[in-house]
Amino acid sequence: MTKRPYEKSAAKPMTPDRLERAAYHYLERFATSAGNLRRVLEQKNRRRNASFAPPSAEQEQWIDTLIEKLLRLQLLDDRAYAEAMARSQHLRGKPKRSIQHWLKARAVSEADIDAALNALADDIGPMTDLDHLAAMRFARKRRLGPWKRDMKDRTPETPDRRAMHARQNKEIAAFARAGFSYDIARKILAADTEEELKALFGDGDAPIIDAVDFPADPDDGGLS
Repeated sequence: MTKRPYEKSAAKPMTPDRLERAAYHYLERFATSAGNLRRVLEQKNRRRNASFAPPSAEQEQWIDTLIEKLLRLQLLDDRAYAEAMARSQHLRGKPKRSIQHWLKARAVSEADIDAALNALADDIGPMTDLDHLAAMRFARKRRLGPWKRDMKDRTPETPDRRAMHARQNKEIAAFARAGFSYDIARKILAADTEEELKALFGDGDAPIIDAVDFPADPDDGGLS
């Protein structure tokens, strides 16, 4: 029977070769961990299985063999991935706990997460607190505190106390959603200059720079 134009062809069954090509294609687009790539490959198997069935024992063996090969070729390196992503997230203004959750969601081990955060702390120096620096980067990105675009909004000539209080609560809520404490948010919002904050936090030598983008996994955990 002739297939109608709108009928979708059935997906070809997964094979080891197709699985390997899918893995290389994914790695060309994204940095990832071994555990997260395993999730991606399991999902690709499911999409080609009848009734979206989980990978069979044979398919799981294909994935195991492929992951081992990629690790051996150093195309996967969880420690290096964790360190790069920890730096990237911190540059975006993410606190330590958020970075931990972000890496854990991408199947990075606790040991590699701890090593990445220790490496990040070494990079910025012993006199700088990770969360203080991340909060300043977050504030700069969002134009809060000393980085507010219009300084008249901070000290208007005829202040509307109710509006100022509502705006401050909204800004503190933004810090809270990003994972920062009330104390850190309050200090940043009260500061008039970046230098004042650095002196307060003891981070005088820490650069407040914009984020650098890494080709990280999609935020949905890589199941694309």
